[in-house]
Amino acid sequence: MSLIKEKILAFMREEAYKPMTAEELALIFDIDKNEWQKFYKILDEMEKDGQIIKTRKERYGIPERMNLVVGRLQGHSKGYGFVIPDKEGEPDIFIPAEGINGAMHNDRVIARITRAAIKDKKIEGEIIRILERANKRIVGRFEKSQNFGFVVPDDKRIYQDIFISKSNMGKAKDGQKVVVEVTKWPEKRRNPEGKIIEVLGSPNTPGVDILSVIKKYNLPEEFPAEVEEYANAIPDEIPEDEIKRRRDLRDKKIVTIDGEDAKDLDDAVSIEKLPDGKYKLGVHIADVTYYVKERSPLDKEAFKRGTSVYLVDRVIPMLPKKLSNGLCSLNPKVDRLTLSCEMIIDQNGKVVSHEIFESVIKTCERMTYTDVTKILRDKDPELMKRYDYLLEDFKLMEELCMILYKKRMQRGALDFDFEECKIVLDEKGKPIEIKPYEREIANRIIEEFMLVCNETIAEHMYWVGVPFVYRIHEDPDEEKLLNFSEFIHNLGYVLRVTKEIHPKVLQDILEQVKGKDEEVVVSTLLLRSLKQARYSPECIGHFGLAAKYYCHFTSPIRRYPDLIIHRIIKEHLKGKIDQKREQKLKRLVEEAAKQSSDMERVAQEAERETDDIKKVEYMMERIGQVYPGIISSVTSFGMFVELENTIEGLVHISNLTDDYYIYDDKHHCLIGERTKKKYRLGDKVVIKVVKADLETRTIDFVIADEYEEE
Repeated sequence: MSLIKEKILAFMREEAYKPMTAEELALIFDIDKNEWQKFYKILDEMEKDGQIIKTRKERYGIPERMNLVVGRLQGHSKGYGFVIPDKEGEPDIFIPAEGINGAMHNDRVIARITRAAIKDKKIEGEIIRILERANKRIVGRFEKSQNFGFVVPDDKRIYQDIFISKSNMGKAKDGQKVVVEVTKWPEKRRNPEGKIIEVLGSPNTPGVDILSVIKKYNLPEEFPAEVEEYANAIPDEIPEDEIKRRRDLRDKKIVTIDGEDAKDLDDAVSIEKLPDGKYKLGVHIADVTYYVKERSPLDKEAFKRGTSVYLVDRVIPMLPKKLSNGLCSLNPKVDRLTLSCEMIIDQNGKVVSHEIFESVIKTCERMTYTDVTKILRDKDPELMKRYDYLLEDFKLMEELCMILYKKRMQRGALDFDFEECKIVLDEKGKPIEIKPYEREIANRIIEEFMLVCNETIAEHMYWVGVPFVYRIHEDPDEEKLLNFSEFIHNLGYVLRVTKEIHPKVLQDILEQVKGKDEEVVVSTLLLRSLKQARYSPECIGHFGLAAKYYCHFTSPIRRYPDLIIHRIIKEHLKGKIDQKREQKLKRLVEEAAKQSSDMERVAQEAERETDDIKKVEYMMERIGQVYPGIISSVTSFGMFVELENTIEGLVHISNLTDDYYIYDDKHHCLIGERTKKKYRLGDKVVIKVVKADLETRTIDFVIADEYEEE
């Protein structure tokens, strides 16, 4: 099927091609008359998918030859939007409000280009067809009047309210959070219509905020009954013949090192120093594929979910608890099946040899980042006594970690040291503390060990030449880098942007700003100039890590790509990949790479949103308080200021009352027209909290000294 589609596309891309009817194409491709219906079905599928376009005169062509672009619409609260093209590297298209034509945020659409890019103005277009609707269900606040109501969507990128007739209100009360099913899509000047299918409760009821996010992103709260049944039927004991078949590492000193609250422990490590001074590093990963067989209900559900989602107060796991916290989790002092990668690493951090094999382990301790850090950094006497038999191992781990880190830095990997935050909730889900999350030596040990293992596996499988899922990070966009270069030039740093820039050049900039006032700003801007990493069947390298080969191998309990590549590695080790299987795997890795990249984005958005809700809730109790902060972003409508606890709020331009301020986008600053006073990205300021609004998820600040003077 995909072969004929490829042929059709190749034919239509030819210079001489003029749009043809279905019959003409069937004749050109020499399709037997009995097969015409099948051929037309293929054309229909391709049209539905946006690969080809059918004109009003029933002729087919490809979008790019017809001034059309296929992509997703990113909506905006003011009614306009942008089409993000399916094709990597194509520029976004601005769609004015009058060109939206009934499309909604995240819909897959076809846009016609109406105006080419001029100077600073983006390409402009209008939406001519909606290929796929994204928002069949919408979460929002219900507003009731006498004979009808409206639902105001939580997602401000869906700018129209949804009209609800009296008969479709159900038992919803005014002001409640609800889930609405769209029954009629919007048209040019008409709002969408819908019916309320679930009432979540009052926005002030504990738990409703997070539940709203779960519903908004369509995250599954429960596993389907057949999946739970399948998982529960798996025996707890490992069959003796399975243990005999594997390499037995149960007498080795192997530990897990994770966060205090982690329950899905998918990686364990072992280390020894060889007589010649080299290190033998073992990375032992839970063998999830032993339990999750291809095409089983467990596998289909894991594929659908793509990843575990870590919300502020709960985890929505990719696999049922029996597996994620039980059978697969490398819990201490119990037999567990693993896939091991043992590497011999020299004193310069080079992996001189490696071996990948199926194993059985029994970890001797469940260590936490905190305890290992206390042992290595603080020399905590109590912990050192308790884990005396592991002290040498921890010292070796630290030694090897530093060697691997140094090697990575030498080749040009980018090390962004951004502070993540830890949000502490009380039993009612109320935030009582928000603090930066420390990235200590123990975290870095595991980070380096997982990185070197992921690279080793990716390179090994690349040269084996079977279909595989790689983790890739493309080279940055030249235009974004030029803007970045211009900005740092004003700070006195020089970056020469070339077609093929090496990450080492950017790493040098990060090194130069380390410890200076502008460090956060330069790092933030550089990060915004880079593309997002994603999964791909093509191995094109990882720019940020300065790695030629990279994959995700170390977390199969919580990431589907790791799971599918475990399956491929094991099949390869057993010599089971023939030509037929290879063809099938090609399709599977393509689907898995796309689905996992998509679900990763959804998870990131949902995680960020629950964090934002709790940050707003936390600041609601702190109105009127004064904090030091740093300007993290400057826009035409004001500036965002980040506090030491990572909370960000907006100082709106209308609250800068001492002058009329003008936005200078090139230098990322606001300049007072009369006083010439500047607020620049990275400047330190003192702010006062004036508002925190849960409905809009926004926090408003004013500049404290100015406010006090008033």
